[in-house]
Amino acid sequence: MKEKKVKESQVEMIELVLPNDTNMLGNLLGGRLMHWIDIAAALAASRHCNNIAVTAAVDNLHFHNPIKLGDIVRLKASVNRAFKTSMEVGVRVEVEDIRTGKTFHSNSAYLTFVNVESPSEKPIPVPPILPESIEEIRRFGQAMKRREQRLKEKSGLVED
Repeated sequence: MKEKKVKESQVEMIELVLPNDTNMLGNLLGGRLMHWIDIAAALAASRHCNNIAVTAAVDNLHFHNPIKLGDIVRLKASVNRAFKTSMEVGVRVEVEDIRTGKTFHSNSAYLTFVNVESPSEKPIPVPPILPESIEEIRRFGQAMKRREQRLKEKSGLVED
């Protein structure tokens, strides 16, 4: 299987926070943001494997700052590392206040996707990924540490 570059999987989505996306305080609903993160990550995973990729896991997601009605939400996703049949996708969420133009980093999330064959939905191999930049190499290395942690948690080796 031919290696693919990280930039081949990159996706950028832009969303406008509308009234239907908010709670009674005018803040973006957490579930709506999670939905957007999952879509951006799925697109990046599918671009990497040129196939259907399904969500297998989402790492911790913390809401540090509220995203307000009328804000612009930019989601940047790319594959950090490919394994045998799965891959880790990182999503960075940036918010722009349309009135002031100020931007801030709101959230980051790491999701695991599995490349599946249709219609059987059986896992199939993922192309290897070739990190090129210093940042891509850093994320590539960190992805292995997160994978090891996920596998420990899955096997019940981590205590609360």
